[in-house]
Parts: sequence; structure tokens; C-alpha cells
Amino acid sequence: MSSAFVTGGSGFIGNALIHRLVADGHTVSALVRSDASAGAVEEAGARAIRGDLLEPDSWTGQVPSCDVVFHLAAETDLTASREQHQRVTVDGTRAVLDGARRVRAGRFVYAGSEAALLAGPPLIDIDETAPLRPDSPAPYCAVKAESEQLVIAASDEQLETVVIRPRFVWGPHSNLIDGIVHAAQNGTFAWIEGSRFQTDVTYIDNVIEGLILGWQRGRPGQAYFVTDREPVEMRSFLETQFRLYGLDLQIPDLDLETARANVPPPMLWFFSQQCTLNTDKAVKELGYHPVITRDQALATIADTPTPDPTQRSGIVLS
Repeated sequence: MSSAFVTGGSGFIGNALIHRLVADGHTVSALVRSDASAGAVEEAGARAIRGDLLEPDSWTGQVPSCDVVFHLAAETDLTASREQHQRVTVDGTRAVLDGARRVRAGRFVYAGSEAALLAGPPLIDIDETAPLRPDSPAPYCAVKAESEQLVIAASDEQLETVVIRPRFVWGPHSNLIDGIVHAAQNGTFAWIEGSRFQTDVTYIDNVIEGLILGWQRGRPGQAYFVTDREPVEMRSFLETQFRLYGLDLQIPDLDLETARANVPPPMLWFFSQQCTLNTDKAVKELGYHPVITRDQALATIADTPTPDPTQRSGIVLS
């Protein structure tokens, strides 16, 4: 079996990744800063490594070597300043790439996002030939693109890098779904022009499958979209999520002109326009297929106690 090092291991995706790696028999260590994060990764089965993401010296000495680094840590607060996004996401990625070389990792898997391609126009049935947009007016999107460029450019014979790009990660205890629910409860969420457009989504188990396959089969220096391969209508999908939380809410509508004046990107783009991705490359090169269907996923969520969404900061759309 192999050894893996994970950043962002206490987050929604990172914690699920640790569980999967441990279940598959791999040895896992994860970078943490707080006692709470240490407890989360240790409960999932990983060894907690104390250190600062931006300072490889603080953690590489505790990880003498590993086979693969999964880099999931990033700034996810869409309201954070551009400087904060740059520091955590871009500088953090550069630091972890440096650290991966120090611990002699043969592989580096980066958790990317279709957001790295968003700069205004919708993404309609696109594949991996679509250009990255580090020029995006949305800081989150711009730094995800810049970070991915760093990862792809770093791939060489000593460190093979791969990018896995899921879209709209959902599942039990999803930070994104919790945030939307909280916003809806607080009256700060609205449908934009009805929000009846097609979008791809990716259940957490399918995201993890993509990350594992990226490590094991991905071509060095390549990026891959992974989704549930079953596009949904955004409004219907979210209404189903609300019902799973036991909510019956009257959510207002915003016309597009009002939304453009009041909702900043990328939230405006996320909730107002189509986003469908072609995953043929992942199917062909990685052997990727969703490991759980939408019906199975919804049944799993229905059987999982829902967290208190008031503990999330929420997403403000109105």
C-alpha cells in the first residue's frame, strides 16, 4: 500500500478523501493548524501533522517521504479579499508543490474546479480544451485558474501533477448546500430568473473516485472534469435539497438586471447560468464512472442527520 499526504483534510472533501484512502489500506497524514482540525483528521484515520500551509519547513520534516500529495486547501470564502485569495490559494499551492518535492512525492493531485474557467460567459458542454481564466473579475475564479497553471507547469519526471475538476460538490454535510440552506432560511437567497437552467453536480463519493483515479491513472500535466454525468435543473435540484432538510420555504425571484446589480460574481454566474461539462476525457483516460447514482445519493442523504445550517455563514444573493 501507499502513503499519502493531504492538505485541507478537515474540510468536506478532504475528510471524505481520508476515509477512502484509509479504507483502501493506505497510510495517510494530513496538515492541520488547529486542535479541531487535528481531531477531525485523526477521527478519519489520518495522522495529524502540525504546520503552516505557506511554510513547508514547518511540516516537511514530519513527513520524511510519501507517494502522493493531495492538495485540497484553498480560500473558499467568496467574500474574502483578492489578497487573501492570492495568499492562501496561489501562494499556498506554490508552497505545497515545493513541499511535495522535499518529501519526494512522485505524484501531486490538485483539487481544481470549473470555476477556474469562469469569467462571465456560461460554460456549455465544454471540455478540458477550454482556457483557464486567471483574468476573471471574480477573485476566487482567478486564483483557482492561476493555481492550476502552477500545478500543470510543475509536472516533470520527479513530480507528476494532475488536476481533478469537480463541479458543485454535494452530499451529507456539504458546506455549499449548508450555506445555501442557511441563506434561504435567512431570506438572503433568491432564484435568479427562475434558476431553471441545466447544471452538472458531483456527489462527494464521485469526487473522491475522481481524485483517486487521478492519482493512479492520470496523465502527468493534465486536467480532468468529473461529475455525476447526470445534469440537473438547478432549481429542482436545490428544492430537493431543501426538502431533505425538512424545509418548506417561499423563495423570491430576482430578475437578471437586478441580480447583476446586486449579486457579485461568481455567485451571480453560479445561480443564473448553465454549466455543463464534458467528462469523456476522464472516462477514457481514467476509467472514471460515478460510483453512486443520484437516487442512491439522495437516499444516503435522507438517512443522514442534517447539520444545523445556522452554523454556516450562508450565501447572500439578495
